Amino acid sequence: MNIIKVKDSAEGAQQAFQIYKDILSHGQAKVLGLATGSTPIALYNQLVESDLDFSNIVSVNLDEYLGLSGNDSQSYRYFMNQHLFNKKPFKHSYVPDGLRADHNAAAKEYDDIITDHPIDLQLLGIGRNGHIGFNEPGTSFESTTHVVNLTQSTIDANARFFDNESDVPTQAISMGIASVMSAKKILLLAFGADKADAIAATVNGPVTEDVPASILQNHEDVTIIIDDAAASKL
Repeated sequence: MNIIKVKDSAEGAQQAFQIYKDILSHGQAKVLGLATGSTPIALYNQLVESDLDFSNIVSVNLDEYLGLSGNDSQSYRYFMNQHLFNKKPFKHSYVPDGLRADHNAAAKEYDDIITDHPIDLQLLGIGRNGHIGFNEPGTSFESTTHVVNLTQSTIDANARFFDNESDVPTQAISMGIASVMSAKKILLLAFGADKADAIAATVNGPVTEDVPASILQNHEDVTIIIDDAAASKL
């Protein structure tokens, strides 16, 4: 693992942007795996403001809530449209289908998309319990795209984005851990003291399904960008 420590999330976004700039400038990425949540917003802002061209790049997102359409302001498709896709169009942008009645078929089709578009660089955040994507503790390291029952801690963490906690979806469709590990390069961003335990377990703890992100120790090309607070327990 290549660990880059920064003073704050703004510097972290700058460091992450440089990684994107370098691989795109050298033609080393045709498929980008993208993530949602508050962590990557500053990075997406820099990508939007840059002169980088994504018109020949395919994007594949990690996850989507079940039951929300892409026009719902809380859906991850809507998030990506607002923060990136509407401002920097890609050749094609894939997000799991949260409205498909047959969830298993939707998951299988998403796996086929990943097979047809191998991910060159996968962007990740990390949950307080060590989840990546919506792969909660206990998820098999062999998992591919699947339906997830969200833990209460994840629901609580996401409740700030909704008017009421009761509005937070309790299920999602998520790229699996094996899907994430298939990416050629992985970039994980984590900022804030509430991520310190998860980062310590990811970097220094045993590789265990109890901490999904710990599997990243087994990947040959992982960069983790963390601020001082997130790094405080390393």
